[in-house]
Amino acid sequence: MLGHHYTRTFLETAVASVNAGCNLELSYGMRNNVFMHIPQALAMGNITLQMLRDRVRPLFYTRMRLGEFDPPAMNPYSSLDLSVVQSPEHRNLSLEAAVKSFVLLKNVRGTLPLQARDLSSQRLAVVGPFADNPRVLFGDYAPVPEPQYIYTPRRGLEMLGANVSFTAGCSEPRCQRYSRAELVRVVGAADVVLICLGTGVDVETEAKDRSDLSLPGHQLQLLQDAVQ
Repeated sequence: MLGHHYTRTFLETAVASVNAGCNLELSYGMRNNVFMHIPQALAMGNITLQMLRDRVRPLFYTRMRLGEFDPPAMNPYSSLDLSVVQSPEHRNLSLEAAVKSFVLLKNVRGTLPLQARDLSSQRLAVVGPFADNPRVLFGDYAPVPEPQYIYTPRRGLEMLGANVSFTAGCSEPRCQRYSRAELVRVVGAADVVLICLGTGVDVETEAKDRSDLSLPGHQLQLLQDAVQ
């Protein structure tokens, strides 16, 4: 509300939010967040103790229904670990969901899908800042992933036995520094080129919106050079 100039201070924001019925603040990483000013608002009489109890009560009811206060032995999920979550069955199901969720916009001359049986006889170039950087592959609100389970495009193709050459062209999504000579060298020697571009949370995320849909930095130039 501060950003929209509805209020001028965190204290005003806390009072307006609680009075409006808001009982949960999302302020990850902020020590002095908005709702930390509730005690001051209560002392000043801007909100009442009964109102505060009314706001808190549904939160604890929900947590109780979710079993957060139950002994671990009563929670069937407490015994799960990565051996279950990352089991072959679950990973295969995730792979199936990923394959079925792809949207193919244009497939000139039936280029896709690449056939695994043909990969060993083809020279593949995997290029772009998203080609082999596990850190940038996850969007906003993604869980913290285990690095050993992250398969970048480069790693995935190499596991299929493909003859893969690689260059990022630029080391991060903002693509401020671009190595055209290295890109041209790698792409020029390839039969098939996979270009991995995008934005990632470094460029856009919640509260970090952009005014256009253009590729960041030199990414468009990277794409044009690869196509050329």
